[in-house]
Amino acid sequence: MTTSKKNNLKKLGVIFLLLLVINGVGSLFFHRFDLTQDHRYTLSQTSLNILSDIKDPLVIDVFLKGQFPGEFKKLQTETQQILEEFKAYNKNISFQFVNPIENDEERDTIMQSFIERGLTPVNVTVDDKGKQTQEVVFPWAIATYNGKSTKVPLLKNSMGASTAEKVVSSVQHLEYAFSNAFNTISKAKEKKVAVIKGNGEIRDLLMADFIKQVRENYFIGTFTLDSVAKKPNESLAYLKKYDLAIIAKPTEKFTDEEKLVLDQFVMNGGKTLWLVDQVNIEMDSLYSDSGATLAFPFDLNLNDLFFKYGVRINPTLVKDVMATPIALATGEKGSATQYTQYPWFYSPLIYPSAKNPIVSNVDALKFEFTNGMDTLKNSIKKTVLLQSSPYSKLVGTPVEINLNMVTERPEQSEFKNTGNIPLAVLLEGKFHSVYENRVMPFPEKKFQAQGKNNKMIVISDGDMIRNQLDKNYQPLELGYDKWTNKLYGNKEFLMNCVNYLLDDTGLINIRSKEVNLPLLDKEKVYSRYTRTQAITIGLPIVILGVFGIGFTYLRKRKYAK
Repeated sequence: MTTSKKNNLKKLGVIFLLLLVINGVGSLFFHRFDLTQDHRYTLSQTSLNILSDIKDPLVIDVFLKGQFPGEFKKLQTETQQILEEFKAYNKNISFQFVNPIENDEERDTIMQSFIERGLTPVNVTVDDKGKQTQEVVFPWAIATYNGKSTKVPLLKNSMGASTAEKVVSSVQHLEYAFSNAFNTISKAKEKKVAVIKGNGEIRDLLMADFIKQVRENYFIGTFTLDSVAKKPNESLAYLKKYDLAIIAKPTEKFTDEEKLVLDQFVMNGGKTLWLVDQVNIEMDSLYSDSGATLAFPFDLNLNDLFFKYGVRINPTLVKDVMATPIALATGEKGSATQYTQYPWFYSPLIYPSAKNPIVSNVDALKFEFTNGMDTLKNSIKKTVLLQSSPYSKLVGTPVEINLNMVTERPEQSEFKNTGNIPLAVLLEGKFHSVYENRVMPFPEKKFQAQGKNNKMIVISDGDMIRNQLDKNYQPLELGYDKWTNKLYGNKEFLMNCVNYLLDDTGLINIRSKEVNLPLLDKEKVYSRYTRTQAITIGLPIVILGVFGIGFTYLRKRKYAK
């Protein structure tokens, strides 16, 4: 054997041993490299913590299989890649993509069963060089763990957005959607939510969809303040067992005893979500022969409590040019009543703009007869989550509200420097009791003048949590308006509020993740269709061919000698 051959064998042996060492060391450490600029495939620590608690098989059925337009194909690809990332960190995760309506004979039956389960389909248009076809897509997944299942929305509804914009928004939402689903089905409920009653709050039927959604992750029950009159101390002790209290659209005055109970609940670390109106008016009152009603302020005896915490809800109505529509009967044609949609300026359409995970990636919200709010100076940190548009103003009460207002064409000058009115505020910090240095309505041995670090959210519209009813008086999805067939983001926002107030795992912070997803410009592609095909398909083949020919030529030239 020649010296050169011996040297080559030695080098080969060294390389082989080096590869074995690297492979052995690599097997002891696990790491995945995300080379994307926005790190879209890098799972947050919260997601990794949730995955670490999954000890049994977790199966995910994804209903994104079939012939889709480019945007949905991108959603399909991104969903598969994020699930592969989950699976890489926990081998108990498995998933499959299925087409639920692949069988034409069972298509209608399956579609109906999916709709009944809340898995609403989406009709998409597949456009191929001007030829358009309609396809039905179920942008959903079902996650199952130990016999418990939950649905995972893959496509976020964004009012007025194009399909491409919806897909970008949905890709940003994927990690949160799946992590939240895994957390829901793999962890036992711990936190308790109390829905406060006793002061004319909204009926359970009118907030049934919200209660149903909260029940998936938390224990939820009713707490009536009627017992405070006779047993205030016992009522307070019982309320302290809850983690969150929701006060939704009260219409009757709170007594001082009831206020002290709620105040001390806050001082002891209890979270609160307030949805409060300071003006008495209902949309139903307008649907009368006169088409008019009087909006007037009413006192809930909560002003001093909110003032102490750092906000003030004023007895005013927000009039906003950026408004949601209402449908009014405008005449009859034959036996069918004709309805026309008009902008209703007392129902603001709110687009979240705050940099906070509660409103991150949330669709437009619908408010109704909402009141203006002020933030007051104290030690509490205040974050305005929602505010009216720049073209809005406050209307004092009492004032007559008439349906004929739909014909108004307001002048822009009316709204100069009057907009951006706070409608929902997050308060965080150490709250001071409203009864600090005051005579208490009943003796409380464990009274706390200052609480521990806490947080609450105050919303100046009680109707935000209200769901409509169908013709059989069954609750519809929160945020859906059956009269205009529009779906608003009220449900997602309120659930984000609940999760933020109760979340101790950091799950809500995943919502802040931003993804830069490049998509093709359809107009440019269609106008340069042949050139685009040549660049995306032909050019790689040509480059590969040139490389192959060059490599073959150099190899022959080297070994022909």
